[in-house]
Amino acid sequence: MGHVDNKLEWCLKKATKEGEKHRGLKEVSTNLEKMELHLKKSDHNLKAMIYFAKGGFPDWAVNASFYARYHCLLAILAKNGYESRNQECTFAAVEHLIDKQDLTLDKADLLKISSPDGLEETTLVQMREDSQYGTTTAIDETKMKELLEDTKAFISASKSALR
Repeated sequence: MGHVDNKLEWCLKKATKEGEKHRGLKEVSTNLEKMELHLKKSDHNLKAMIYFAKGGFPDWAVNASFYARYHCLLAILAKNGYESRNQECTFAAVEHLIDKQDLTLDKADLLKISSPDGLEETTLVQMREDSQYGTTTAIDETKMKELLEDTKAFISASKSALR
């Protein structure tokens, strides 16, 4: 059993043990309404990212980029019969769906957000944590443009994978 499968098993057990207000991953019925709501939240966070970047708050733009992509992942889980209340569980479940070929999302795009094995040098999770908990407020303009394009592309790829 690989890392993703072990993590998935741990997440499912955690949710079962904790009950309704779990902090893991729960198998539920497919919920297309929730999927659509997560996609709307993703679009909302993309708009916030653009607003923050133009307004001189690039550190907050990083946070909005993360959550724009994260809500795409929650939409994917809602369509595939999962409810997650844990980011690591979300990443593991989506990676599992990709590995099983139940999802046509590119795994490399997921690993740009979070790389559980540490192979990616800088993930969006790391950038968000640095931006949220650190003291730096500036981000290189080229990096911000790249982040915006990656965010738009991830949202588009996620929506295509869900249709």
